[in-house]
Amino acid sequence: TYCSPQVASVGLTEAKAKAEGKDIRVGRFPFSANGKAIALGEDQGFVKTIFDKKTGQLLGAHMVGAEVTELIQGFVVAMNLETTEEELMHTIFPHPTLSEMMKESVLDAYGRALNA
Repeated sequence: TYCSPQVASVGLTEAKAKAEGKDIRVGRFPFSANGKAIALGEDQGFVKTIFDKKTGQLLGAHMVGAEVTELIQGFVVAMNLETTEEELMHTIFPHPTLSEMMKESVLDAYGRALNA
């Protein structure tokens, strides 16, 4: 939604995935650990990703913070293409950008975040 801070989401929430009996992995990454967000003075917010533990499929993504209404489109495409965490982990995100937080959230779901 277009508010301050911005809020964007696609797919299942963590609670909904659990309610459906899915075995999930959840990744989180704070804006406060992203260089571009800090440089912009927009270090409040987070990116959260939810994956099916068995298949690796992205089940949902949720964001709060600056420009997330722009960033969410990447996860919308990923969900429509039934992208797995492995494919997202191998996607190159430019540096320094806000979009790096998307990959960091994916990596965090697997204990591999670089800048957490």
